[in-house]
Amino acid sequence: MAPIRFVFGLHLHQPVGNFDHVFADHVRDVYRPVLEHLSSRDFFPAVLHLSGPLLDWLEEHDASYLDLLGRLVADRRIEPLLAGYYEPVLASLPRADRVEQIQWMRDAIQRRFGVDARGLWLTERVWEPELATDLADAGVRYALVDDRHFLVSGFSSEQLHAPYWTESGGKRVALFPIDERLRYLIPFRPPAETADYLRSLREAGQRLAVFADDAEKFGGWPGTHDWVYGKGWLHRFMETVGGQIERGEVQLGTLSEALEVVPSGGIAYLPTASYREMEGWSLPPEPARRLIQLERDLGPERVAGPDGALIRGSHWRNFLVKYPEANRMHKKMQALSLLCRRRGDPGSARRAIGRAQCNDAYWHGVFGGLYLPHLREAIWQNLARAEAELRRGEDLEAEVLDLDGDGHNEVWIHSDQFSALLSPGRGGAIEEYIVFVGGINYANTLTRRREPYHGTDPGDNAEVPFDAEPRALLVDRILPGGLGLEAYAAGDYWPVRTWADTACSFSIQQSADQVEIVCSFPGPGGFDAMEKRLSFGRDGGLGVAYRWDPNMGSPDDVFAPELSLASRIELRTEPASDNWTFPIETIAKSERGLDRTRQGESVTLRWPVTLGEGSVELAPASSLQYTSSAPGHSPATASDLAPITRQ
Repeated sequence: MAPIRFVFGLHLHQPVGNFDHVFADHVRDVYRPVLEHLSSRDFFPAVLHLSGPLLDWLEEHDASYLDLLGRLVADRRIEPLLAGYYEPVLASLPRADRVEQIQWMRDAIQRRFGVDARGLWLTERVWEPELATDLADAGVRYALVDDRHFLVSGFSSEQLHAPYWTESGGKRVALFPIDERLRYLIPFRPPAETADYLRSLREAGQRLAVFADDAEKFGGWPGTHDWVYGKGWLHRFMETVGGQIERGEVQLGTLSEALEVVPSGGIAYLPTASYREMEGWSLPPEPARRLIQLERDLGPERVAGPDGALIRGSHWRNFLVKYPEANRMHKKMQALSLLCRRRGDPGSARRAIGRAQCNDAYWHGVFGGLYLPHLREAIWQNLARAEAELRRGEDLEAEVLDLDGDGHNEVWIHSDQFSALLSPGRGGAIEEYIVFVGGINYANTLTRRREPYHGTDPGDNAEVPFDAEPRALLVDRILPGGLGLEAYAAGDYWPVRTWADTACSFSIQQSADQVEIVCSFPGPGGFDAMEKRLSFGRDGGLGVAYRWDPNMGSPDDVFAPELSLASRIELRTEPASDNWTFPIETIAKSERGLDRTRQGESVTLRWPVTLGEGSVELAPASSLQYTSSAPGHSPATASDLAPITRQ
């Protein structure tokens, strides 16, 4: 009986914007030891993908690791894989950007390791059918996807130990299914169980078994470093499988070899898909809970069987529905990518847009980094760098367009010094406010949302606050006079009136040095209940003047615009306002449990409703971190934020 060909693949990734110490810790605790252990046992050939952000960091901080990897590649012990260079979800990009991201990685591998890579690690295994065309155009011959992608299409697990071919527009690419059972065995179960599984596949006449997963499982996840190295799991694994190799039962191989020697399984057309957990995470909270309950009702045995593959959540793009903050980053990226190509595609702007396409900050599950402010900040900073270059020498301008794609127009105000996005459908709130010097989006906070896991462990999150309305800059309300700061900060209140979801009529008046947008909100008798006049200067300075009907509330009520700020900004009010401040904190799940993370600061200006008018000027101080004026709170620091250990 011929040996079964076993492909052992690792994916090494850290996102754009992660802390230096996280890169360094993972090189020390994961990436170097796993490579050294494989080398000590000559457990090769193997397959490896190294993401662009990690490659860039290693070039600057630890070139010796790349030298070690380079020797193994040169000796044909490791087959390097492509991906989008900055680890984007390829399906989420403009099509030309997909091809370019892969070409950047292909060029980098050729330059650093001297080989022409043709295989691809598919980020988060997010597949959409038309990707086949773009992969082929980028020179990709074969890619890795989950076996689940096939199972949801009606294939049986017994069929999935061979490469398949798919096509789109007459251009084709081979697909290798990653064996889910191997992903759950390695490195979490005793090595003998992997050996038994490989033996059973061989006895069933299978020719191929593919394992490919995150290298961070080998020492970066909580508890795994001691298990993999301290307790000797990796040593035992290599000894156990090594024994099978010596007996002729197993043969280590690469994907390129498997494509040549393992007969094709035929043609396959796969639907939009990702791995099982990702599809569940992308659902809104209530459907996500129903999916969890449905799987419990069916029981683990049935869910693990062929019926379980037909039970699905949503697809990756639904994160852009679930989290408008992610959608705003995504649509701004798309708009700037198009603008960049229209303006000759300058290299530094294109690279900044590429870095802003890194997937981690766009989604949330156990791993995704949407809840990590430093990762979102990195996206906005790169978008700011790109826009600053593309708008060099531009005058002040206001465009009316549906930038975020939701069917409602926004006003995009920009010059060569700043960019802002105003939403008339949200009461004239500002959803983006970037001054290019410093590159900070002052509106880069998060709405405190209910997630499916909130409330499942009352001891951990019994006091999790939630927001009734999405956060932005200048969300306007009238608050009851008897409301206290504690209840307000907890979201435990009803406003007397809110314009957070009220569409306004607006007009734009523009001159060379100022854009003024006047938002009007109708009241009874044809008179305006409130008028909001926003004046933008070319340098990004913003003045906002309010007039409101003083009879809309009781005499002790307050007119209260709220600014949810990601960074420090100077506010000057006239007349002087009685301000409330509190930190915006979220509780989100990670592989370590529940993390409390500071997302920014709420500042609410409070004028007596009887006053009838008030104004505020915003003067950005982009190089300074926002400092809370609330007692007992301090700005977020690196130690306050949960470092991401996986894409």
